[in-house]
Amino acid sequence: MKLGIGVQTQNALNDDCPIEGAKMLKEAGFDAVDFSLHRYLKNKDIYSFSINRFFEKTVEELEAFFTPHKEALEQVGIDVWQMHMPYPMYVPKGSRQLNEYLQKIVAPKSMRLCSFLDCKYIVIHGFKLAYYLGSEEKEWEATQAFLEELAPLAKSLNITMCIENLYDGIGGRAVEGPCCDAVKAASRIDAMNDKYGAEVLGFCFDTGHANLVHLDFEQFITTLESRLKVLHIHDNDGWRDLHQIPFAFTKTRENKSATDWEGFMRGLKNIGYRGTLNFETGPALTSFPDDMKGDTLKFIAGIGRYFARNIEKMS
Repeated sequence: MKLGIGVQTQNALNDDCPIEGAKMLKEAGFDAVDFSLHRYLKNKDIYSFSINRFFEKTVEELEAFFTPHKEALEQVGIDVWQMHMPYPMYVPKGSRQLNEYLQKIVAPKSMRLCSFLDCKYIVIHGFKLAYYLGSEEKEWEATQAFLEELAPLAKSLNITMCIENLYDGIGGRAVEGPCCDAVKAASRIDAMNDKYGAEVLGFCFDTGHANLVHLDFEQFITTLESRLKVLHIHDNDGWRDLHQIPFAFTKTRENKSATDWEGFMRGLKNIGYRGTLNFETGPALTSFPDDMKGDTLKFIAGIGRYFARNIEKMS
């Protein structure tokens, strides 16, 4: 089984004419996508308490809205491998009404849309609460409570929710956020799956976030083993979460990559990863002129094929 190559639909799949974007993605060399549901309720709007009415639609209305997207992707032969739920699902200084809307309306409807698009995995951000609650353990308890509300629905829909390693910003610098301890993450995933008798929880490894807080890529991935279900592949300068194309940044004038791509590939080889090499590089598409979007996507897909070849060759 060869590794699939995927990319975000953000800035590639247009609501007005999804078939155009679907054809462009297929021609670029992708066989899977990460459906960017979070672009319909953006994080900057959530943090500013400026909530739009998109998720006030009924499930049936939402399915009707996304039917052209589903049909376009099916027509060209692209799978929806994973989806990103809007985030955050909890705003520390937000009102109870806001947080209940996110958790009781947006989250379950996102799950149902994931199922509608025949998608197996949905990425969910853990709550960034360690600073407010005083410990990582209490932070996880809050996230766990939210995930457990969704777990029965995930089981019934045959969906695996995936937590991801996040960063937080403290004092003007990036520090470890939720799910940056692979040993704890593995244990927590196993405990929840044992409790529900199904694979309701898995992990998404985010290369950009890992680079910001200096995680050991190979060790982290190897510790997760089969719990690693999906990937967010992107690059940055080690300071900001830029979501750019891999190999775009260097540490020295000798052009040593700022990101440990060798460790990334070794980790995936170690665990026999057989999922999709998914690029979370939607912002990179707006870094180039619009006329170059197709060429940029082809370049990203080519990097995916490079990763796949090298992972296969590693002993």
